[in-house]
Amino acid sequence: MYNLGDLVLTKKKHPCGSNQWEIIRVGVDFKLKCSKCNHVIFISRIKAEKIIKKIL
Repeated sequence: MYNLGDLVLTKKKHPCGSNQWEIIRVGVDFKLKCSKCNHVIFISRIKAEKIIKKIL
């Protein structure tokens, strides 16, 4: 369902004001990079699937 390089929208905004993220790692954990400030986070697949609202 999710592929490397996909842009996704999250339900809540990042403190920088953006809710658009790029998926840079898929597996048991997701690695997401904020499209506005380039902040990178690791989150579990279960949590990522809950916070992702839409694939662009």
